[in-house]
This record gives sequence, C-alpha cells and structure tokens, in this order.
Amino acid sequence: MPWIQLVISVAAAVVLTFVVSAVVGWVFGFVAKRKEWAAAFVARMRRPFRWTLLVVLMTIALRTSFDAMFGTPWPGQEAVSQLFRCAVIVVVAWFVGALAIFFEDLGLARYRVDTPDNRVARRVRTQVLILRRLTMVVVVVLALGAVLLGFPGVEAVGASVLASAGLVSVVAGLAAQSTLANVFAGIQLAFSDAIRIDDVVVVEGQWGLIEEITLSYVVVHIWDDRRLVLPSTYFTTTPFENWTRRTSELLGAVELDLDWRVDTGAMRAELDRILAGTDLWDGRTKVLQVTDATGGYVRVRVLVTAKDAGTLFDLRCLVREDLVTWLHAQAPEGVPRSRLQMVDAEPVRPRRPGASSSGSGGLFTGENADSERTALFTQAIPIPIVHDADPAPRPYASSLGAEAEHDPHVAGRPDGRGDGRPDR
Repeated sequence: MPWIQLVISVAAAVVLTFVVSAVVGWVFGFVAKRKEWAAAFVARMRRPFRWTLLVVLMTIALRTSFDAMFGTPWPGQEAVSQLFRCAVIVVVAWFVGALAIFFEDLGLARYRVDTPDNRVARRVRTQVLILRRLTMVVVVVLALGAVLLGFPGVEAVGASVLASAGLVSVVAGLAAQSTLANVFAGIQLAFSDAIRIDDVVVVEGQWGLIEEITLSYVVVHIWDDRRLVLPSTYFTTTPFENWTRRTSELLGAVELDLDWRVDTGAMRAELDRILAGTDLWDGRTKVLQVTDATGGYVRVRVLVTAKDAGTLFDLRCLVREDLVTWLHAQAPEGVPRSRLQMVDAEPVRPRRPGASSSGSGGLFTGENADSERTALFTQAIPIPIVHDADPAPRPYASSLGAEAEHDPHVAGRPDGRGDGRPDR
C-alpha cells in the first residue's frame, strides 16, 4: 500500500524534528549553566528552530513520498512544490530574523542603561534598535521577493517595472518626500549621537525623556506622563536642549529676593548644613552669592549640583524650602519688607528774584574781547549810491544807522560822509 510510505515519512520527519530539537536543547542547556547567553539563545530560538526543521523535513518527506506514489511528474506537482517552497522561505526568514534579534539583544545586554554613567549604553541602545528595525525590513523584503520570483510570469512583470523605473522613482520621490526625509533623519539621529534613549531634553517648552526613536518619529516622555510625538526631522532642523549630551550631571540655581538686613554669612552656614544632610547633592558645587540689590531687595542666588536632572529638581526644592523655613525661624530680619517714610509738609519760603546770569557766558558778552567781536559781526557796511547831480558815487551816510554817529570814518567830516574805507 503506497500510502503507508507517506505515513512513515511524515512520522519520521516529526520524530526526527523532536529528537534533533531535544539534542540541541540539551547541549545549549548544558552550556547555559556556565554562560548566560546560551539560556537566552534557547529561549529566543527554540520555536523558530523547531518549525524550520519540521517544515524542511516535511517538505523532503512529502515530495519523496509523492514521487514514489504517483511517479514523476504527478498531477498538481507544480502547485504543491510552490507551496512547499513558500513555506520553507517563510520559516527560514523567521529563523534568520530571530537569530538577528538574538545577537542584537546580546549586544544590548552588555550595555546597561540603569547605571549612573550610561551615556555610551544609551547611544548603543539607540543604534541597535534602529538596526533591528532595518534588519526586519530587509529580511521581510528579501523573503517576499524570493516568494514572488518563484511564480511564473513574475520575471516579465519585473522587467516591465524596471523599464519604467525612472518615472516611478520620480513620482514616488515626490509623493513620499516627507516620509523619506523622516526616514533619513531617523538614521541620522541614530548614528550622529545627537539624541539617545533616556536623554533628558527640552522640546517645545516641555521637559522630558527620549522614550523611543524610530525611522519616522521620536517619542518624548514628558514629566507629567504625557507623550510628545515629534517627526524625526524636528531634531535635525530645530534647535532643542539636551541636558545629558555628554554627562548627566547638572547645575541648578535657587534665587530668593530678601531684605537688605539679611545675614548672608549665616545663610551660607545654613546652606552647608542643608547640603550635608542630604544625599541629593553630589558634592561638586555649592555657591551662595548676592547677585543684585535693586528695587528695595537683595537677590540671593544659590548654585548646587546633582547627578541628574530629576535629582537636581528635588535638591533645588529642598534647598528653597529649608532656606525659607530658616529665614522665618532664625533670621526674620531677612524676610522681604516694603517700607514707607512719612514726611511732614515743608514751609514755603519766599524767593527773591535774582539777577539773571544768562548773559555771563554768551557769545558776545562775558569776555574781554566782547567789544571787538561785537563790532566785527555788527559793523555797518557802507553802500555806494549815485545821484543825478553828482556822477561820482558816494556812500549813503543815512544807511549807516545810529552807529554812524560814533564811527570814526564818518564823524569829523563837514558833510558827515565817510570815505568808504573801513581801515581808517
């Protein structure tokens, strides 16, 4: 009976699959007692390995049994062969993808992000996550291409697509311009080290952590548990603040407007006591300075440092609260106050009009040479005129004005006429 061979072949394929899986699992289980990666490998690859081995062995068993039962060629051989081939391609792609994810997880395990100085680990994690997505895309595209190329007629379709590739590429580029820009921006962010997973950033006026970086968008976990989703191009075209670009340590300020009578020396001693009693301060910097003294108050600024942004925020709140409490309890004179001064009305005193001194320093007064300068600018200029009875031109004495009576060039002559010469 030919169907007995088919049953035996299928049973043998199933049994061989379980036997090989058991042997491989035992070997890796023995290694896992000494190596942690072996246990992770077994957990990640158990199902893909079993299904891949089962599909490959079943394909071999069925094709061999069908050839023995129906001869070669047998009816429906092409359809069954295409089905087996597609199944093998799918399970192999699954196996390859799982293997790639295992190696990526193995690399991530070496760089932990739950340590204080985790800048390198966050950078590696960001790059590996981007590579994982790219790997999955490549594996799926290759598997889909391998499946399609096995069907008759696909070669002709591919040739026609390649012939119109120029027009299609132009249309696709115009239609997907923003999408492609985000994809390239995501790759740039992953490998340029501009932002990383768990980086503390300030974007759009919001403080938060980088939670996820994809090929098209970036998710920012805001401090109040909201999520701000931004396109990848935002971080390549818009300025933003990255508080953990190099290190996670930060410096923060606490400012207080106090009264002029505040004792800054005692306030410094109180600051030392506050910082000595808390683990939030990292011991790097502590400064108390008076930075301004205007508007009836003195501005006291306290600078402290902490290991990260969250710890710094708590430390600033602690310092502010304890200093305010100390001011009320120990130094109430430093609490800001507003002062008003009451002044009685002053008696009105009679004022005597005094001589004006506006001309003591003028252009033509107030100096020894005022007369010469006055004569220079105000001296009369003789204008010659001609009378009908006298053909010779004579100066017109009456045009000289009142100055002619005292002018040495006019006075002393019988007719009162000058000679027109200012040098005499």
